[in-house]
Amino acid sequence: MASLVLYFYYIMHFDIATSANTLTNFMGSVFMLSLVGAFIADNFLNRFYTCLLFGIMEVMGLALLTTQAYFKDLQPEFCLRSTCVKGGQAVMLYGSLCLYALGSGGVKGAIPALGGDQFDHHQQKKGALARYYNWKLLISTTGSIVGVTAVVWISMNKGWYKGFFVSTVATLIGFTVLALGKPFYRIQPPGNSTFVRIAQVIAVTFRNRDLSLPKNPDKLFEIHDASRDPSEERLSHSNQFRLLDKAAILREGTEPQPWKVCTVTQVEEVKILIRMIPIIASTILMNTSMAQLQTFSVQQGVTMDAHLGTKTIPTPSIPVIPLVFMSVLIPIYEFVAVPFARKITGHPSGITQLQRVGVGLVLSILSMAVAGFIELYRKHEVHKNPPNKISVFWLSFQYGIFGIADMFTVVGLLEFFYKEAPSGMRSGSTSFTWLTLALGYFTSTVFVDIINSVTKRITPSKQGWLHGNDLNSNNLNLFYWFLAILNVINFVFYLFSASWYKYKSDDRESETIAKAEKGPNGEITLVK
Repeated sequence: MASLVLYFYYIMHFDIATSANTLTNFMGSVFMLSLVGAFIADNFLNRFYTCLLFGIMEVMGLALLTTQAYFKDLQPEFCLRSTCVKGGQAVMLYGSLCLYALGSGGVKGAIPALGGDQFDHHQQKKGALARYYNWKLLISTTGSIVGVTAVVWISMNKGWYKGFFVSTVATLIGFTVLALGKPFYRIQPPGNSTFVRIAQVIAVTFRNRDLSLPKNPDKLFEIHDASRDPSEERLSHSNQFRLLDKAAILREGTEPQPWKVCTVTQVEEVKILIRMIPIIASTILMNTSMAQLQTFSVQQGVTMDAHLGTKTIPTPSIPVIPLVFMSVLIPIYEFVAVPFARKITGHPSGITQLQRVGVGLVLSILSMAVAGFIELYRKHEVHKNPPNKISVFWLSFQYGIFGIADMFTVVGLLEFFYKEAPSGMRSGSTSFTWLTLALGYFTSTVFVDIINSVTKRITPSKQGWLHGNDLNSNNLNLFYWFLAILNVINFVFYLFSASWYKYKSDDRESETIAKAEKGPNGEITLVK
């Protein structure tokens, strides 16, 4: 995906804004469709088979992209419009992108929860889940380094179709390895439909709207452990959103049946999802900022000096800078920072998941502010000394800072959504991480169009900040600073949301676990 914006620009002949918007729409679709994979994994197939099903689609989408990049007849001629692709060429391009987005998104919706399922509750309490997501990010980062260096070099020097072909083969090998690991996995069976359980709580709450809540929450309906499905998690009652507790009131003379009464656990599941909404909303703008580093920052690099000694660095390889930062910092964070923080806080992961996300949000603000100053410096040098170009490595500052931000935020969100979600909703919950990415990419598209439209009317030149194909006559720096200001406002909202959030407690933590043992004289005793 690192070079895709240039593939749209040079091969499909989109203009700058259309190339950027096409990529952000595509990336947004990938992450949005993770919800489809998560829904299927949680309710119909298990997470393992969901990964394989959507993995086949992902390989097919990449194969179609490879085919179009190989045959010149399937590529458009240059034109002066914002997009030159039409007819069968457009069908093949957008069809392959849609198939690839569906496959990649479906896998993203299932595979983080499949990994998390391998750890039992005791291991999670010891911080194993956070370590797993740290290492998962490290391995993904290593793969990305290969992608933005070797694959990008192949694409731009040996042919785009060869770069796509390498990605296709690598993806096929990856899913083959995943399939071969089946005998070793702990596989969680699909549960009852998440949406049905939510709908039941809403419907029964409305039906019982005239009833008064009991003063003692213990009088609310719950299934006892002896009658409960062993794979189901029991959640303790919380005092937030008490209105929903009316769904757990069993009317006199009523049999406990679905759509007539809900359990406390079922009501708490809905409360958890409601509490997550502000956290989801407050991480969208960070991902809008990240979209700029994958679009406009790459296009900035085209106008800069990409030489490293006698070698020329391909512009799409610039993201290797934050990836290298992350590949070094993740082990340091795991082996040095976490143990040090654990001694101070007593938390198994050093800091809580929401604190980790907060660090990432602060760094994203800094990244956008720095990006604005670097673009201002680049333009100043272009106008002052037109033949001279500043080094592309100036972009490493904004990329490096944001790479560290991403390290904190992605792992924090994955662990937060997995641990806080009920066991039957974990694919859907971890997909909220990708949902925030999707909304961030779509918001980027909207911002670009709105900024262009508004600034076209109010600027003396009557040109939008991001108009046309010439970055040197644009005001990209102002757009970066605009995003930095929005991120500051968003961080204040996040602080309120995180401080208001009440972490889940389940009965494995809130109640004493006892078992019966027979003594030497035949007496029965309960021991912890």
